[in-house]
Amino acid sequence: MIYDVAIIGGGPGGVSAAIYASRKQLKTLLITENIGGQSSVSASVENWIGTISLPGWELAQSLEKHLRAQEGIDIRTGELATKITEESGRFLINGSSGESYQTKTVVIASGGRHRALDVPGEEKFRGKGVVYCSTCDAPFFRGKKVVVVGGGNSGLEAVEDLLPYAREIILMVRSGELKGDAVTREKILADPKVSVIYFGLIQEILGENTVEGIRYKDAHTGEAADIRLDGVFVEIGMIPNSDFVGELVNRNERGEIVLDHRTKATSRLGIFATGDVTDAPYKQNNISAGDGVVAALSAYDYLRKQ
Repeated sequence: MIYDVAIIGGGPGGVSAAIYASRKQLKTLLITENIGGQSSVSASVENWIGTISLPGWELAQSLEKHLRAQEGIDIRTGELATKITEESGRFLINGSSGESYQTKTVVIASGGRHRALDVPGEEKFRGKGVVYCSTCDAPFFRGKKVVVVGGGNSGLEAVEDLLPYAREIILMVRSGELKGDAVTREKILADPKVSVIYFGLIQEILGENTVEGIRYKDAHTGEAADIRLDGVFVEIGMIPNSDFVGELVNRNERGEIVLDHRTKATSRLGIFATGDVTDAPYKQNNISAGDGVVAALSAYDYLRKQ
């Protein structure tokens, strides 16, 4: 079977692309490990437009219900794309199951994963005080003491997001300087709620049922210390899930797929992309969903012209 469009990824971007492709009566394939995306594990999602608050699993269920209500979508869950190549004007997608799929166009919505600290306690308290999205989760830490790990723009912006909510914010940086934007740096350092620990390396996240503190050491002296606090914001970058595309499309130095942001087209004719796997500046569910619509409609226009 040759599909009109194959969509790789089951988060908001991939699901919205699949729904719009189906409504255009395209023969559509959706390949994904699971449906819902990164927010599936969030205790509460409060910035999904139209819904004040809902658990991440409920958002995932809602997306899947809407997806499965459409006609003409071949949904393959538990499947990861491992490689994509172009052959005779068609694209061939290899899946982790060993199966391969042929398609005329592709929408890549494979998302990204947060770069982890890889320390004891991180996985245990993920979603229970260890968080990776300040835009999403800062309001849950009203009146709390938190640490933000990372001295680049992501870390500085996380501190900025937390300023209206947190009681005390520690910015922990593994080097001797803050590398983010100077204007943001000056703003946060001027706030008395913010302190900076330079050359700080988190060794362990402490607690029983939720985060209760951290153990860190000074990279210069090797001296260790514990800090009591309520939350850990990990802001040391994202890793886009783009390895499977190889050299087929242009990617930047971070591995993000470079887009024409008007059409969501990549450098390869017939391949479009949306969401955290791309060089879009804001990694948000609502933006991924909207861009997924654009990608699907652009794929439809491309097919019509063919």
